[in-house]
Amino acid sequence: MLGTGFGGHPQGAEAAAQSAPPAPPGPQSGYEPTLVEEIPLPEEYTPTQRDLPVISASDEPPLGPLYVVGDVHGYLGELCDALYAVGLIDAEGHWAAGNARLWFLGDFTDRGPDGVGVIDLVMQLSAEAAAAGGYTRALMGNHELLLYGAHRFGDTPVNSAGGTATFLAAWRLNGGQTSDMERLQDHHIAWMSRLDAATLADGHLLLHSDTTAYLEYGETIDAMNDAVTGILQRGDADECWELFRKFTRRFAFRGEDGAQAARELLDTYGGRRVVHGHSPIPYLLGEAGGEHTADSPDRTTVIEGPHVYADDLAVAMDGGVTMDGKLLVARLPL
Repeated sequence: MLGTGFGGHPQGAEAAAQSAPPAPPGPQSGYEPTLVEEIPLPEEYTPTQRDLPVISASDEPPLGPLYVVGDVHGYLGELCDALYAVGLIDAEGHWAAGNARLWFLGDFTDRGPDGVGVIDLVMQLSAEAAAAGGYTRALMGNHELLLYGAHRFGDTPVNSAGGTATFLAAWRLNGGQTSDMERLQDHHIAWMSRLDAATLADGHLLLHSDTTAYLEYGETIDAMNDAVTGILQRGDADECWELFRKFTRRFAFRGEDGAQAARELLDTYGGRRVVHGHSPIPYLLGEAGGEHTADSPDRTTVIEGPHVYADDLAVAMDGGVTMDGKLLVARLPL
């Protein structure tokens, strides 16, 4: 059980006992099975595949509502509060949403106090949601690449545009928490290394970074995800650094060319809207980390929900929890 700051509620239900079905009638009852030859059939009848039982889409378990979570960055308590508020977990931190679907958009660690705790919760919810007929899944963020690199390569020099660099130094500069590194185990690393970089869900192209760099790794989602996984499996420090560097780019969908950049991704990978994390909404509005613009005045905006922009083709989900913003959980479509 994860401590979430909530009070527990009694739960549980007794399973109803089911009696065994009655045995079929035997010869002593006078029962005689009807032979297929005795069933009258039209003269033109011929057996075809249409006569076989077919599992149609209506026979499949229904899909529940779709939710997405923006960047968490180690803020486990805020994550539990946000998931509880929309009914995805109960007061004890366990899956409570049946067949609902939940996607995390990456960046589970760094900056906040309990990144490993966040990963443990996501892994736990993955198992619990699957058992309930739903699912919890996660995408690769640039901070997963950074933590993976810091753990695997440490102080190994890599080629950087700014000169020689190391994953470990970059991790420390970008909010790496010593407590996370000390608690990181092999199963955490294995889990991170297998995360997809993007996916399609209900017409939404879900990815972490607001960049078109994904296109450099494949012309389909499957090809691109396979390429990213392959890089991590090969374990070349320079190749991993280049992947991290490209997935750290941001703001591709902001400005006058932003809609075209979003369309380029959508035309290649499918979907009607890009949904991303990575760039905090205050950054996108020009209120921090960038210049102010005419349509983003010099004032602080209270983040209440996702930011839709780029001619309605992009949705930003990073509410800026690391900068006194809000950890966003949203149901799609908006």
